[in-house]
Amino acid sequence: MEFGAIIIGDEILSGKRQDKHFVKLIELLGARGLLLSWCEYVGDDPARIVAALERSFAGNDAVFSFGGIGATPDDQTRQCAAAALGVGLVRHSDAVAEIEARFGAEAFPKRVLMADFPEGATIIPNSYNRVPGFSVGEHHFVPGFPVMAWPMVEWVLEGRYSSHFHRTPRTERAILVYGSSESALLELMNDIVARYPGLKLFSLPSIGEDGQRRHIELGVKGDPADAEKAIGEIRAEVSQLGAEWKERVEK
Repeated sequence: MEFGAIIIGDEILSGKRQDKHFVKLIELLGARGLLLSWCEYVGDDPARIVAALERSFAGNDAVFSFGGIGATPDDQTRQCAAAALGVGLVRHSDAVAEIEARFGAEAFPKRVLMADFPEGATIIPNSYNRVPGFSVGEHHFVPGFPVMAWPMVEWVLEGRYSSHFHRTPRTERAILVYGSSESALLELMNDIVARYPGLKLFSLPSIGEDGQRRHIELGVKGDPADAEKAIGEIRAEVSQLGAEWKERVEK
């Protein structure tokens, strides 16, 4: 099971608001031994939202969509999800009950519009104000407000994906290499990739910002046993090349 994210809103793309969902979703997944495989940002453009959802619905990933499920004209996610699926919007009785429980008679006639979900959807409870999100298959739609969205994401993860938690042991090992260049280390990197096809190698050069010395963060991530062997070989080969290195300090 791989996980993706779609983050919707002109306010993100214009810089009016800073996105917080990307980093938080990585954190929520990581705490459960899961990884975020991809993320897409989309403005409040129905055609683009439909296109993004059509692509993701065509795959097998679990996807969290943030934003645009309100009832104002710029909130188009519910309608776009229905269009991407080729189904209509249906007023969900459980969602109506939640909104009524929160707002009483004031739920009608406007707030109840937020209970209109794509046909076949199930609700995601909202512990903050009881206006629910919804799931369709492996796609889960939550509000843009972090105080609402993040508990809803956790509810989905615990309820739908607990069987995937910590199923694949992973680790990340790296060293900081000084006095060398990526081109000088390229043959070493290619050898490691060939010897350990199950690992992901990464090379992150730094130009010396924040008062640090110029260096390359060179490492691997994946199976703990293979990662430990590979980083040992990287250390040895970097030393043979005459470059200085030290262990990366874990944060």
